[in-house]
Amino acid sequence: MDKYLPTGNEMLSIPRLAEAGGAVEDVTFLYMGCKGLIDLRGAQDEALMAPFVEVNGQALPLKGLCWERLGFWVPRFHCKAGPLEVEGTLLAPTGERGFGYRLVLRNTGEGCGVRFGLSGCWAGAWHCVNEEKPIEGRLGCFHSPWNNGPVFDMTCGTPLFAFAPMSDAPCRCDFEQKEKGVRYRLTHEADLGPGESCAATVWWGFGYEEVSAATSAKEMLRQGWQTELARTLGWLARRSADLGDEALTRWYNTNLFFCIHFSTGVTLDTEELVLVTSRSPRYYVSAAYWDRDSLLWSFPAVLGADPALARRMLDHVFGRQRRNLGVHSRFIDGTVLEPGFELDELMAPVLALERYVAATGDQAVLQKEDVRQGVEEILEKLAARRHPDTPLYETFLQPTDDERVHPYLTYDNALVWRALRALARLYPEKAALAEEAEAVRRAVREHCVKMNADGAPYFAWSVDLAGNSDVYDEPPGSLQLLAELGFCEKDDPVWQNTVAMIRAPEYRYSFAGCPIAEIGCPHAPHPWLLSVANSLLCGRVEQSLAILRAAPMDNGIACESIDEVTGECTTGEAFATCAGFVCYALRRALKGGKEDA
Repeated sequence: MDKYLPTGNEMLSIPRLAEAGGAVEDVTFLYMGCKGLIDLRGAQDEALMAPFVEVNGQALPLKGLCWERLGFWVPRFHCKAGPLEVEGTLLAPTGERGFGYRLVLRNTGEGCGVRFGLSGCWAGAWHCVNEEKPIEGRLGCFHSPWNNGPVFDMTCGTPLFAFAPMSDAPCRCDFEQKEKGVRYRLTHEADLGPGESCAATVWWGFGYEEVSAATSAKEMLRQGWQTELARTLGWLARRSADLGDEALTRWYNTNLFFCIHFSTGVTLDTEELVLVTSRSPRYYVSAAYWDRDSLLWSFPAVLGADPALARRMLDHVFGRQRRNLGVHSRFIDGTVLEPGFELDELMAPVLALERYVAATGDQAVLQKEDVRQGVEEILEKLAARRHPDTPLYETFLQPTDDERVHPYLTYDNALVWRALRALARLYPEKAALAEEAEAVRRAVREHCVKMNADGAPYFAWSVDLAGNSDVYDEPPGSLQLLAELGFCEKDDPVWQNTVAMIRAPEYRYSFAGCPIAEIGCPHAPHPWLLSVANSLLCGRVEQSLAILRAAPMDNGIACESIDEVTGECTTGEAFATCAGFVCYALRRALKGGKEDA
């Protein structure tokens, strides 16, 4: 399996930076007018962008690339190319509409002439929202006076987007347009004596059309490499955390920044912050919005690192996404992608609002008209899902987005209890909601607690109020989290019996006895990383830390599920919202402290 080191900033994502050779295989950006992600790709036989080195006219392969991440996020490699030591760094500066690829060469042999730079092929653009479709339009490249070099663009009657390079060292720009794309080569030349070095940075700017793309590159060029790098590393340092364990600190911060940069983003065309499952097309349902994924999983991690960004997330949720809260999934503009009601998703905005106010003390957000209106609409939708006689609330889809077996899920109703109680606290005029919350708790205890064959009580996964129930669990909304939610205590025998049942060898998806003994489900029948997060939050800390230390996952990035023996990714590469939830749980487990329940 190819290994990648994803990176990016709020505007640009680089999902496939190849570990093997340093090639950039694609660049993506969010685009409101297209309701999703646009992905620029190379050809089958040539990457979008790759570094090259020549000595005395001979092309030399880059061998033995050794990678590190500056500030836990900015990828940099060191390698050899003949007599040269080569360093390559890919920086997407915070606040900029582009990125830079910098190469530094040092001669360890005799004097020689070197040529180095970037070459590649832009073969097309793809529209990505879950599925991928090539964009039909005119793909072009031309010389522009705005950057005194090539500008690449795509037009569909009117401009769709453009991107352009500018170098901080003398550079020869060659390009030719072929039937299957644009091939280009950006070349720097130098004569290096023994021990001498040279360096060059190619800045790539992006925009709606020629001028905006070229001047985006020019802005980074004017600021300079050291300024852009120092500013970005400062931004990263202010949001990183030391967990007291080198390996886990590195895992946490890299996945935190992956969550921040791949589960949130700013659209190229309208400059709006939007929320998505992942800005990487490698994730199988990329570039769409789920209330649950964004607010129950990524939001807690973002809030701990960047409260201002968390506030902007809430603005998007109660703004563009408000009218369809609780619907399975939506496009980034708030319109419905996949219909179907999910109770956990309807409750997610309230739980995020509660968490935000508790963490920041910002009461003003509660009085925003969009937020107040959103709360009212949530309560209206919730009321429509209540059983006419029993205070339990139904769902159509489960937390995996798969169809329910029985309509009343224990976990979902625990979220209802938590959300109603939260609203009663946040809005004094809604104090009566606390009574309904308590009624929900009693109803769960009465109708969702069953007896197993040994006569021990446990929480059923779902019930139908006609005597039917099932023993089951899903990592995206686990019964293990009932204690974390405050719905019960960890010494509650009902909860303890429930956890024991779904972790027993007899339970098909427990993976008990395997090296990685975490819960899975039919949606992805292997241990889930979300289950590792659930275990961290409910007290299985040492076992969970061992998994995080040892499992390769998606080259060190959180994914949906991993092999129960090897820890390699089995489903859901580049799962950005999941990365956030595991980061949140890891920091809670290592730093201590329980949130107010």
